[in-house]
Amino acid sequence: MCSRGANESMSWQLSFINKADFTEHIRKTISQYGEQLDSYNLKKFNSNIIDPIKLIFDKTVYGLTWEEIVVNEVFRQRDKSANNSIGYFHQLIFRYIQGCSIPDEGWDVVFTDDKGIRLPDSDTVRTVFCEFKNKHNTMNSASSGKTYIAMQNQLLSDDNCACFLVEAIAKRSQNITWSLTVNKNKCSHRRIRRISMDSFYALVTGQDDAFYQMCMALPSVIEQVVNDKTSITTPDDSVIDELRDLAQLKNGSLTLAMYMLGFGTYKGFS
Repeated sequence: MCSRGANESMSWQLSFINKADFTEHIRKTISQYGEQLDSYNLKKFNSNIIDPIKLIFDKTVYGLTWEEIVVNEVFRQRDKSANNSIGYFHQLIFRYIQGCSIPDEGWDVVFTDDKGIRLPDSDTVRTVFCEFKNKHNTMNSASSGKTYIAMQNQLLSDDNCACFLVEAIAKRSQNITWSLTVNKNKCSHRRIRRISMDSFYALVTGQDDAFYQMCMALPSVIEQVVNDKTSITTPDDSVIDELRDLAQLKNGSLTLAMYMLGFGTYKGFS
């Protein structure tokens, strides 16, 4: 009879990262949420003073309850910092993948293969230096130009490399020459490329659907980590309960209680 551990090992489908490393990386990613995992009370909810009029429009136009509005607003406030945590996930997972390293500074990921890395135009290099972006539209022209110049300089100092702009959310699956205008000059080089995350996973793992397989494994492992109360504390928000208590002081009106958060010192409200 197989042990439970053996069964779990046999059921793990990702060949390019073991389950223990994947689970630990998810745990570290969730820990990056930091204070966003703290429970929200009414004081924290209104720390930057909400706009009650906007929330009342949203509630009515979208046909939501006050409970749903509060949940959505808490989520919006938390989400401001969440993108940094997801950037951590996308970049740092490659420290567990063979051939990849995470420099202390400079490039986000460096991929090296002494046997050669084949590019789409049949060119072969030993090393790929990568800059990661969460979405294709998060770089302005100045940031794009600065990154492109850094890639040009890298090619000048190493004739056996390529440079990639790796986009987690690209417009499409791609591995294309990155062309843009820098200092009013149109620039392109076959070794400076824009590549979607799925194509980068395929390149470093040798498995075309590696990114898809990772995505399929992700939900259950996140749930496992979150359910492990010894390592992750999930928030227990009290905002709506405190609003109900405030409403009881205001003739039972949650609408008036919400107005008080933004206009509590205004004439008439006070």
